[in-house]
Amino acid sequence: MTARELKKKYFEYFKKREHKLIPSSPLVPENDSSVLFTTAGMHPLVPYLLGEEHPEGTRLVNVQKCLRTGDIDEVGDSSHHTFFEMLGNWSLGDYWKEESIEWSYQFIVKELGLDKNKIWVTCFAGDKDAPKDLESTEIWKKLGISEDKIFYYGKKDNWWGPAGETGPCGPDTEIFMDVTEKPCGKDCKPGDNCGRFFEIWNNVFMQYNKTKKGTFEPLKQKNVDTGMGVDRTTAVTQDLTDNYLVEGLWGKIIASIEKQAGSSYTDDKKAYRVIADHTRSAVFVIADGVLPSNKETGYVLRRLIRRAVRFGRMLGISKPFLSTVAESVIEIYKTDYPKLSDKRKEIIDVVGAEEKRFQKALEKGLNEINKIESLDGKKAFFLYESYGFPLELTEEIATERGQNINKKEFEKEFNAHKKLSRKGAEKKFKGGLGDKSEETIKFHTATHLLHWALREVLGNSVHQEGSNITAERLRFDFSHEKKLTEEERIEVEKLMNEKITEGLPVKKTIEEKEAALKSGALAFFKETYPENVSVYSIGNISRELCGGPHVKNTSEIGRVKIKKQDKIGSNMIRVYVVAEQ
Repeated sequence: MTARELKKKYFEYFKKREHKLIPSSPLVPENDSSVLFTTAGMHPLVPYLLGEEHPEGTRLVNVQKCLRTGDIDEVGDSSHHTFFEMLGNWSLGDYWKEESIEWSYQFIVKELGLDKNKIWVTCFAGDKDAPKDLESTEIWKKLGISEDKIFYYGKKDNWWGPAGETGPCGPDTEIFMDVTEKPCGKDCKPGDNCGRFFEIWNNVFMQYNKTKKGTFEPLKQKNVDTGMGVDRTTAVTQDLTDNYLVEGLWGKIIASIEKQAGSSYTDDKKAYRVIADHTRSAVFVIADGVLPSNKETGYVLRRLIRRAVRFGRMLGISKPFLSTVAESVIEIYKTDYPKLSDKRKEIIDVVGAEEKRFQKALEKGLNEINKIESLDGKKAFFLYESYGFPLELTEEIATERGQNINKKEFEKEFNAHKKLSRKGAEKKFKGGLGDKSEETIKFHTATHLLHWALREVLGNSVHQEGSNITAERLRFDFSHEKKLTEEERIEVEKLMNEKITEGLPVKKTIEEKEAALKSGALAFFKETYPENVSVYSIGNISRELCGGPHVKNTSEIGRVKIKKQDKIGSNMIRVYVVAEQ
């Protein structure tokens, strides 16, 4: 079974069970600053998990683009990835554990034709915050899974969320396939990466809300959130124990690397896997508007590209090569994600430019490292500051030498020079996905006013390209060739504050997408909306497709000001808006 066939079969299966298909959201979450990237299908659905009405109802299904960098160092084995596609089905206060688990089991056995005797599962062991999940255990037993194939783990393994500091969360039950049926050591069991078991599906039962105090309160609306990895599941259906051998997903990418390295995948699997994985991730991240930089999402992108370059050097590739690998990624995914074709030139140019930039720094840095007998935190910072040499690469080289980098020492030097911390890749802002504070809700509505005001001042050619909101400010990216003049900035501010002072009502309606667009509602992320949509209207000046939440009246926002602006691309401007003190 190919990946595309798997996705089609999954959609059809859940459509028959009254689920509505919704599109994938961008990799960079809109209006959610608690995480840098979308790491699961539940991120765009948080307002609905907390009780807001979804335009498409209470049963949903889709495939979501995801990016996770928490286990980046594990990439190189046969099943871990940074970017991946996640199939998911959701119940928003509708069905619960019995239906979810039974449907998952039946899909695996009847639709995919996998051997039921190879299914192993894990459940939540229970702790001071929540009891042992015996309910899921009993359901699995009724389906024929014997007790010796059911394992119990704590929060680290069998609890999902919250994605930020606060928000929806709960116990989960994970489904593993025994892909070898051969003992891989005395204690080989699901979840220990012994190579015998592939986790293919995770059913999360969101029945708690983690508060700012760290307590777990029952959610008024209990939800089901499941996730099935496309790479892993496709590999299992093809009787493979290595995701990177799935021809339709990785064949062209691996072949592209082999051609330039003059070697074979089997010669150094880890290097090939890292290059393939990181390039795929970089392609999708760039397509969603991220550019390499030294902070936040841009830092993650830079790290992915530079790590791929270094592993290319391990294969003996000394000339620029990632652009060619990126081309192969686009070829594989362009049918399912047309945006990759639309942005092909930009993707190739960005990858190529960053690779060349790093090649120069790498040469200088590697030459300097060879002169350093013993690597430590201070020397690691010197390499970073002088040559742009990432700490992660210095750490890897130190490990290869049997040496150790003291991170605290590095960070002390780092902070002394007032540089951004490398922790940007894992940065979390205040609050969490469920922390829809008054400030963030105000800024969310202010985003619509800003969009309207920019189009009033600069013309209708202005398109929203992205936004990011914290309790302290809103960041808004829009298409325009140059930064606002001082007069334009003042006029935009004036228009926004006039409408805030007027106290315009903010109303939500649920409409059919095409009808809403024809009526004049704006939607510059059309591919991210389902057939039925939430439309927010501000008086008679603004109508936009949006997931919410918003204030009820613009007077609740309070006066705002444009604090600063940056030109972040050839036709892209970024402005920052804060509350006026």
